[in-house]
Order: sequence, then structure tokens, then C-alpha cells
Amino acid sequence: MASTIEKIKQLREETAAGMMDVKRALEASDGDVEGARRVLRERGQAIAAKKSSRETHEGLIEAYIHFNGRVGVLVEVNCETDFVARTPEFKAFARNIALHVASMNPLTVSPEDIPQDAMDEERGIVEKQAAEEGKPENIVAKIVEGRMKKFVSEKALLTQDFVKEPDKTVGDLLQETIQRLGENIVVRRFVRYEL
Repeated sequence: MASTIEKIKQLREETAAGMMDVKRALEASDGDVEGARRVLRERGQAIAAKKSSRETHEGLIEAYIHFNGRVGVLVEVNCETDFVARTPEFKAFARNIALHVASMNPLTVSPEDIPQDAMDEERGIVEKQAAEEGKPENIVAKIVEGRMKKFVSEKALLTQDFVKEPDKTVGDLLQETIQRLGENIVVRRFVRYEL
């Protein structure tokens, strides 16, 4: 029983899920912490998906200036209510996004926003490189598609690995924050300046 209480406590601290949600997730995974974490994450993504259609008119603009003064970022993060926009957790999320943008220099917020001319230019480079490797044409096509997927995941903010926790993407961090705060949250836009 003590180990179950410890598992519940650990999962609540890690995921910020409610006690009953954690207990049900542990029951669903037969007491396995990793399995429960996976169940909670899936449920969180379902909750976030339900909230994604809600309007986001509140939020804040977070600024980050790197310690050397040579990189600066402004990021707009929106939520549903001003109450959530003032919470320390929302502010910390916005700060983390600004820090990430300063560090990783994404091109756009989401993969759909990457300009077509940038995609075409990269595809041309990748096709040339793949053709020079001397592989059969059907393999070249697969190589090109794989490298294009990697390009998109590296250039779009939401698909980049989060700089503080590389085992999750910025999109995963967004979904977790939506689950914890109970509101739809959108990273609207960002600007990065560098000397």
C-alpha cells in the first residue's frame, strides 16, 4: 500500500494530474509507473484536443534577452482567460518558449507555416545529395522524404525537441500545459533578433 501511495505522489508531482486520475491510470496499467504515465499522457492529449477549438483572446507577450545581449526574443502566447494568463505556470511556459526560440532559432510556429519556397529549396538540395549517393531511385525517394520530415521537425517550433528536456517536443510541452491549466493555449507568433 505504501508503494502505491508513493507511486501516486510521484505521478502527481510529475504530471500535475488529479489524484483520482493518477489512481485510475495506475489501475489501468497494473501498477506500472511508466504505463500509468503513458495513460495519463494519452488522456491529456485527448483533453487538449477537445479544448483546441476554444477561442484564445487573452495571454501575454514574453521577452527574453540572452545573457550576452546578442540574442533577443519576443513571443506571444494566448490562452482563454486573463486569470490563467496571470498564473505563474503560464508565465513560466511563455518564458520557456522564449528561451527555446532564442536557443533553437525555429523558422515558424508550426510545420504548416513553413514557406513553400523554403521547402522547395531544401527539397532540391536533399534530392541532389541523395542522387549523388548512388542509391536506386526508389531508395532515393524514401531518403528524400525522410530528410524532408527531419527538416520540417527541426524548423517548426512545435515539432522541435524542447531545449530543456530533449526527450519531449515543444508540442508535448504545450499539450502538458493545456492539461495542467485546463484551457486552450496557443503559441501565436514569435520574433527573434540576433546581432
